[in-house]
Amino acid sequence: MTMPYPGEPFAEAVGEAVQTSAMAVRLVLAVADAVRRAAQRRAGGEQPLPPPDQAVPEAAGDLKALVSPDVAWALMSGADWPAMAQQLVALRRAGVDLEQFLPRVGEIAVLVRDAVAADAARTAAEGTEEWARLLRSTMPAGPVREAILSSPAWPGLAATMNALRERGVDVRQLLAAAHAEGVGVDQAISRVLDAGRRTSAGSSRDAVRSYGPLTVGLDLPPDLDLGDRRRALAQLGVSEAENARYVRCVHLALAGREREAALLVNARQWPLLAARMARLEDDGRSVPAHLARLLRDRSWEAGPVSALVPRLVHATAEALHRPTHDGLASAPVVTASAKASSATTGGPPSRARGNAPSHRPKGTPYRAPVPHPASRRSR
Repeated sequence: MTMPYPGEPFAEAVGEAVQTSAMAVRLVLAVADAVRRAAQRRAGGEQPLPPPDQAVPEAAGDLKALVSPDVAWALMSGADWPAMAQQLVALRRAGVDLEQFLPRVGEIAVLVRDAVAADAARTAAEGTEEWARLLRSTMPAGPVREAILSSPAWPGLAATMNALRERGVDVRQLLAAAHAEGVGVDQAISRVLDAGRRTSAGSSRDAVRSYGPLTVGLDLPPDLDLGDRRRALAQLGVSEAENARYVRCVHLALAGREREAALLVNARQWPLLAARMARLEDDGRSVPAHLARLLRDRSWEAGPVSALVPRLVHATAEALHRPTHDGLASAPVVTASAKASSATTGGPPSRARGNAPSHRPKGTPYRAPVPHPASRRSR
């Protein structure tokens, strides 16, 4: 995908959206003019269009008053504006109330404009994902990678990388050199800011608590801050566009479980799960295929509601770690707490309610408790 140069994407996207909305207005006006001509012919004779020198100032006043300014400007700056002005004035003279007609046409134009702009923004955002993957594989976790991905200029930086690659530049090698220079800049500024005092404490609380199965194989920064989601995603090398896509994947995987999906993506550990999904994609594996396990194995549903979020996080981590078709056990999963409270799991419990104590006097034979008549039925 060829991306515009830095500074151009947003202006170009907005301009394209407005021009597309103007095209939509032209189509609607052309249809209306065709209907006017046909109706007048049926009534006895088609009325000619008014002269352009009369129609242009009259139609311009209506357009400026009743249509969005950017759409009105796009229409009046086009080469076909005099012909459109003639059509508008002809409609009024034929009995069409332009004060009712033009706002409806303007609403159509705004809907088209916004849809095109949103699509352009989405396409531009998705175009940065390739470069986010390259950053993860080229730059280790740290302030340089975090600064790049969290910068408001990130789409422009990705566009620059794309333009350099199209000119034959080895972007991976260039990024490695840029990383070395970035580290030097960070160290120089940190010395001025007395960074030694700030870093002497070692790893952050989030970094220490996150080490384990959830983060194995991930490039985990020592100053991980899960309390700042945007920063945490950047620290872990996940772009905003990638994160939005992983959120959509979770909602699709948990279709019909909107509450659970929302709890999962709002969990404090979500950036770690998003980083795991990014790692899967870097390895060429499908995130949706792994997340499908969440509905195939719903053992995370069992348990107190207060612990649902940790269970969801654990189940998602398991789903992302395991192969997509490793086979699920047919028997239901029995938790440790369920085993502890069950009187049917292998031998008499130590202190089951209504049973004799397990520590009875030596030489006293064990006597099973007399069952209640209702318990004689087979279960």
